[in-house]
Amino acid sequence: MTADVIRTFIAVDLPPSVLEALGQVSSQLQEKLPDTPVRWVNFQKMHLTLKFLGDISKENIGMVEKILQSEAAKRQAMEIGIGGIGAFPKMRHPRVIWIGIEAPTDLFDLRRGIEDGVARLGYNYDKYDFTPHLTLGRISRKASARDVRKVGNVLHDYQVGFIGVARIEAVHLYRSDLRPEGAKYTRLYSAALMDQDNQVVV
Repeated sequence: MTADVIRTFIAVDLPPSVLEALGQVSSQLQEKLPDTPVRWVNFQKMHLTLKFLGDISKENIGMVEKILQSEAAKRQAMEIGIGGIGAFPKMRHPRVIWIGIEAPTDLFDLRRGIEDGVARLGYNYDKYDFTPHLTLGRISRKASARDVRKVGNVLHDYQVGFIGVARIEAVHLYRSDLRPEGAKYTRLYSAALMDQDNQVVV
């Protein structure tokens, strides 16, 4: 990656209470899956990604910021519900372990507006439909079939109820720097949504 290009994504943040609850779920699963090749996400860094842009030129950052500002100004602050557990591609053959999100149509509209905007800058539409979720962990590509089955069995028997509600008041552009100890996220820009009186949330 050259100095003129940075790795970025667009996301909304979660409150500390939800992050702590996600951390407890993650810890319980790790206790049930010792010595299993799962890369667990640091719960303190969890967020709901709306759009992963990947490498972006510094010249385009200003245009992305304007898109976020424009789309956020059209939407009111909203709440999402968090709870339930699942896996991609399926529970019995997991590769990604996730916690579910129940979101209003406003969130899907916000994401679609952002995706339409960045598509005009040349960033591809995602291949898959947007499924709001929070990634807890990823099973290593080198994991044996036995390990994958073991994770699937644990997930099938493990229940996660309602975790909490997150109020979404802004959408953020983050920089992601990949490091040996894990990714470092730096917030580059925030665009506030509107409140009930159509005022920008401060």
